[in-house]
Amino acid sequence: MIDLFAPVERNAAFTPQKPAVISDSGVLTYAAFAARVRKAAASLSGLGVAEGDRVAVLAENHADTLVTLYACARLGAVLLPLNWRLAHAELAYTLSHAEPRVLLASAEFQSAAKALRDDPSTGAPALRILGPQGDLIADEAADPPDAGGPERDVLLVYTSGTTGRPKGALLSQRALFSNAIQSHHMHQMTAADRVLTVLPLFHVGGLNIQTTPALQAGATVVLLPRFDPGAMLAALAEHQVTLTLVVPAVMQALLAHQAFASADFSSLRAVATGSTIVPESLIAPFEARVPVLSVYGATETCPIAAYDRLGEPRVEGGTGRAGVLSHIKILDERGKEVAADVHGEIAARGTFLSGYLNDRAATEATIRIGYVLTVDVGSLSEDGTLTVHGRKKHLIISGGENIYPAEIERVLLEHPSVRECAVVGKPDPKWQEAPVAFVVPSGVLTAEALHGFLADRLARFKVPRDVRIVDALPKTALGKVALDVLRRDAETLVSSPSSA
Repeated sequence: MIDLFAPVERNAAFTPQKPAVISDSGVLTYAAFAARVRKAAASLSGLGVAEGDRVAVLAENHADTLVTLYACARLGAVLLPLNWRLAHAELAYTLSHAEPRVLLASAEFQSAAKALRDDPSTGAPALRILGPQGDLIADEAADPPDAGGPERDVLLVYTSGTTGRPKGALLSQRALFSNAIQSHHMHQMTAADRVLTVLPLFHVGGLNIQTTPALQAGATVVLLPRFDPGAMLAALAEHQVTLTLVVPAVMQALLAHQAFASADFSSLRAVATGSTIVPESLIAPFEARVPVLSVYGATETCPIAAYDRLGEPRVEGGTGRAGVLSHIKILDERGKEVAADVHGEIAARGTFLSGYLNDRAATEATIRIGYVLTVDVGSLSEDGTLTVHGRKKHLIISGGENIYPAEIERVLLEHPSVRECAVVGKPDPKWQEAPVAFVVPSGVLTAEALHGFLADRLARFKVPRDVRIVDALPKTALGKVALDVLRRDAETLVSSPSSA
């Protein structure tokens, strides 16, 4: 039976001494990586992990997170990468919902992991420590059982939970196989590539856009424990990196770093970006030095659904075309497909979400006639180029008019003194909702000046009733703006056209 680990194991047979993963823990060749996977699978099996069981990991980017993923694939088990930035109560909820048999933690998270294990709500999973000095792998580990296969779920990732409790999205080994093929097509990825991973492995973006596809292809993954702009720029040159993935927050930090202008990008074939709408003002400085590829998807799509392909022209403002193993259509409120260039909900079909763990109603609401409903608003041009306009649930309806926050944000970012911004809606007794803008300045800026700037460029009903100048925007672990936090802040405001 072919499981997700099989191609990695074959890569070890073809190129045993080639580096598979380079990290703070050292270099794991393909032979050493494959051997460690087999031992980890045997150790987990010895702890009682069997088909369908969950194995949680609490760690910064760690080679053993990848080892555990493939060990789970061999056992037919499921990896649950935990967001280490969450509070104890949030992590405890995730564990109580997912009921993992084992909790693996890196050394720096030992105390947090022990507190989670001892929390009565989590079911007291067995605790093991990752790394060469840890106790994940038993020296006497026997050959692991082989119960994996393409239809087995292998990854459980909890959504951000901006509304209500987070949901656990299950992804199968076949979904990761399919995702890797799309990544190879997008990046023209080969075994010669060296991929730098700085985004967290507890999200499908950091894990699956480049990292796991690289290991499937026999390429090398350079793993930084977490994003640091100086460390990332240094790693590009030190390891002669050919591909990497960034999000807007990472791009901003790199551009602001003193070493950006002189950094060695000579080995880079492409930089991929996504996770949210990426303004052209961020893309341009990178594109002047290296091709930039946009990628679109969601946790539920593993995540690759649409992308720009390396070597083909990028459409400004677009997010590429449906992937080689994907299909995308745009739906109206009745679920009917709309014409070209008409806004509607993005629906994607492919080998994607298996379902949400223990949540049949949410699964049935998300998967319709084989399509994953993304809750994103987009449009398709005549040639199939996808443009993402924003989140459906973030749509602001004011006086019967639809307002897309992304449209206002794009205009705000044209102002030379706006570094970052976000627009949300707040309840309004007259208009139902009214837009509110939160703006991080890069120079001297007033709310009054921004009102005038927007009034010349947007319809009157789109101009935010309130503009707030702030030092920073609240962010999620992946660098996305925490819109739920801003909505709560917006609801406390008393509207005033010139308030600041």
